[in-house]
Amino acid sequence: MSTEIKVPVLPESVSDATIATWHKKVGDAVKRDENIVDLETDKVVLEVPSPVDGVLKEIKFKEGDTVTSQQLIAVVEEGAAAAPEAKADKPAAIDAKNDAAAKDVAAPVQPKAAAEAPKAAGSVEQLPPGARFTAVTQGIDPAQVEGTGRRGAVTKEDLVNYASGKTGGVAGGARPEERVPMTRIRARIAERLMQSKNSIAMLTSFNEVNLGKVMAMRKELGEQFEKANGIKLGFMSFFAKAAANALQKHPVVNASVDGNDVIYHGYADISIAVSTDKGLVTPVLRNVERMGFADIEKSIAEYAKKARDGKLSLEDLQGGTFTITNGGTFGSLMSTPIVNPPQSAILGMHAIKERAIVENGQVVAAPMMYIALSYDHRIIDGKDAVLFLVDIKNQLENPHKMLLGL
Repeated sequence: MSTEIKVPVLPESVSDATIATWHKKVGDAVKRDENIVDLETDKVVLEVPSPVDGVLKEIKFKEGDTVTSQQLIAVVEEGAAAAPEAKADKPAAIDAKNDAAAKDVAAPVQPKAAAEAPKAAGSVEQLPPGARFTAVTQGIDPAQVEGTGRRGAVTKEDLVNYASGKTGGVAGGARPEERVPMTRIRARIAERLMQSKNSIAMLTSFNEVNLGKVMAMRKELGEQFEKANGIKLGFMSFFAKAAANALQKHPVVNASVDGNDVIYHGYADISIAVSTDKGLVTPVLRNVERMGFADIEKSIAEYAKKARDGKLSLEDLQGGTFTITNGGTFGSLMSTPIVNPPQSAILGMHAIKERAIVENGQVVAAPMMYIALSYDHRIIDGKDAVLFLVDIKNQLENPHKMLLGL
């Protein structure tokens, strides 16, 4: 019995998807719940599993094609067995005298296209479109490249790095270049950033925070925290909790603009920026004002794993009233983060650096971090932004008060 494989129902905010990667080809055996194809939308990559055991009988679209919700993309023959691969006989040694005769005998026997051996693992044909273009233009054998993508897949970045390190200046000349279409996610990110720059009167304010007491608390209680909760105590939970508390005291920073109206949110749904190989995504921690440190750390760890594995759902990314991004992970000392509309503000964390400061009249070294708040100046005045940052600073420099809600 044939079973149709269709595009999953897409949310109203997503109109279509692109066939990113076929993990099976026609004639391959598939198991129930085994991923057959990846679909790339504006926000996430969706995996489409097989609902039954069987054999992939038909593929309706090739990689790079655009499909819509509930569109038929493949057919699986339920319960069928995959055709055994033809075993190639070992070629007999042919000496020089018999070479011509051997060619004459072999010449009429032309293999049919339908009987061609399946493509070898690591072949150019199995690569996604962008990576395939790079492999062909750079003359790279994908089998020689160690893949860093999901399930060890060779990505375009792997091929570019391999070419620059081992074949740069040989294949493609000394000044190679290539034109590759943006992925759906990257194009959506670009669109959202331009929307933010063009529609928001954005301004950024800065402050600096002495994280000495936070670091001392992590050192003193970190081991006990991990034993009790099964998760390490990181910096992000301190910042997320401080932001949630500050948003309750400064509700305009947690508001959003809708036409001529301002919507005030009585909850803190904080988007946490996570970097992936496909671009920046912002899964949402909901009701952070009600969460404890362990809940925040566990949720962040779960989102990070899902992001690395490409398992984030559209629901994970929707909503959010405020965003926190940590450029310090990559060594950024200072930046002006861009607001993610319809939100009105975003908090930027940066690298922690030992710097000389004055405490009680003495010059001492302290672990300092610059923090930045970019905000929509249409509804958030400079006073509100500065007071919000000062609130964050005071909480992080007095974490015992933050834990008590003071």
